[in-house]
Amino acid sequence: MDRKKIEIYDTTLRDGNQGEGVNLSLADKLEITQALDDLGVDYVEGGWPGSNPKDDAFFVSVRDLDLKHLKISAFGSTHRAEVDPEDDFFLAKLVAADADITCIFGKSWDLHVEQALRISPERNLEMITGSVQYLAETTGKPCFYDAEHFFDGFKSDPGYAIATVQAAVDGGAARVILCDTNGGVMPYEVAHAIREVRKETSGVKLGIHVHNDGGLAVANTLRAIEEGAIQVHGTINGIGERCGNVDLTSILGNLELKMGYLCLPEGHISSLTNISRKIWEYLGISGPSGQPFVGPSAFAHKGGVHVSAVQRNPETYEHIAPELVGNARKILISELSGGANLRAKLANRYPELEDAKIVKAILEEVQDREHSGYSFENADGSFDLVVRRHLGKYNPCFQPVYFRIYSPSNEDHSDSDSDSDGLIEASVKVKIGEMVKLCAAEGHGPVDALNKAVQQSLVEDYPVVLDLHLLDFSVKVINSTEETAAKVRVYLEHSFQGGIFGTIGVNVDIIKASWNALVEAYQYALLQHIEFVGELTNGKK
Repeated sequence: MDRKKIEIYDTTLRDGNQGEGVNLSLADKLEITQALDDLGVDYVEGGWPGSNPKDDAFFVSVRDLDLKHLKISAFGSTHRAEVDPEDDFFLAKLVAADADITCIFGKSWDLHVEQALRISPERNLEMITGSVQYLAETTGKPCFYDAEHFFDGFKSDPGYAIATVQAAVDGGAARVILCDTNGGVMPYEVAHAIREVRKETSGVKLGIHVHNDGGLAVANTLRAIEEGAIQVHGTINGIGERCGNVDLTSILGNLELKMGYLCLPEGHISSLTNISRKIWEYLGISGPSGQPFVGPSAFAHKGGVHVSAVQRNPETYEHIAPELVGNARKILISELSGGANLRAKLANRYPELEDAKIVKAILEEVQDREHSGYSFENADGSFDLVVRRHLGKYNPCFQPVYFRIYSPSNEDHSDSDSDSDGLIEASVKVKIGEMVKLCAAEGHGPVDALNKAVQQSLVEDYPVVLDLHLLDFSVKVINSTEETAAKVRVYLEHSFQGGIFGTIGVNVDIIKASWNALVEAYQYALLQHIEFVGELTNGKK
């Protein structure tokens, strides 16, 4: 059976860029455009021509992209009240942008007409019709109309709000998008308003554009689709001004997998997690771990009862199969874990975990260590070393003997242009087999210095350590009531040969906690590498 098509209109590059802490460069915007084309989105709003040089440059540079599916939209507003459409600066800029379509907004709320524009209701209707007609006729391309504040306008004066929609249709708008600009409308209000618009306005093709200030953006969007909207405006990950826009990753997941609509080319929904994480990377932001469908914790299971049930039948605690959206199931290890967690997480790697005594001993150690401040949820490297010790498979590649940190005195750096100004020195002694090595290094802070010194001491025997790179370093105070005597938990995240893992250290001394986490990172990486090489040698893949 053919599925009904819902158009996806992405506003990440404009609406999303208005979010706090978001500042996409021109290069970022072009790369995201290419990624959205690969995903199979229908439209992307590139920006507002004439509002800033970056947006002007985008509409020139985007012509060089080899887009297969995506259409580029240029955004703007109705013409100013004191001029005709052909004399308006911003409408001229929209025409010059030469995008595939234009999309302009106008006022639907009588409050805005009276207090923001300070014009008559009749003049506002003329501006809507005239602007849409001018753009459609001048460009010879579709013009979409955003009915800004439509739902608030409908609550204030339903007849006038609907008249603004009809004005856009009269001008030749290819789509009229109903906007909850303040983000506070309720789903039943969305449904009622759309029914009235469809009843009172002839030949209108509706879209929906909502913000998330009431936490209902996804619900309101899905409700609008049920009432006949055929186009969704939103941003990847829901980024945007104030509380953000509707999150297209949730919309796409629900529309395609739950409601049976066609939004993307066949099979492209499996790229959803990838593009979500790619956008977070562009922003330099760690997205919500529990973000629906695409978050790293969206399919994470921690409670022993949950894990046991999921192992028998994933439907018991998962609303979809994670691989449908390119995500993956994650089994967490903590003091709440049961034997099912351990077996599920490590069965392929350590078949010995069928031994109930070993499982019990590992769980008891995890519980004891978490009681003292550890957390193994994301520290797979440290957890693996715990398991190895209980299985008698922990053969450390080196023995740490000691470390020392030196902070050069100010007198050593009287020359402010010195290359070593501000650097910390660390010396590390390790034992590899019967050989003892002592190495020193400088770094930007004690952890950086320690890392470089450890790497120097190991690289001759284990050149692969050059592939180990620190991605994240975080510190959490555990028992803050102890004030300066409180324990700290240091978490290190490393990338190594295409994978990512975490290790952890706990101590009242932040340097010692960092040292313990760093040593475990090197031990885990080297053991992984040695096992991998052994498998290749034995003909395994």
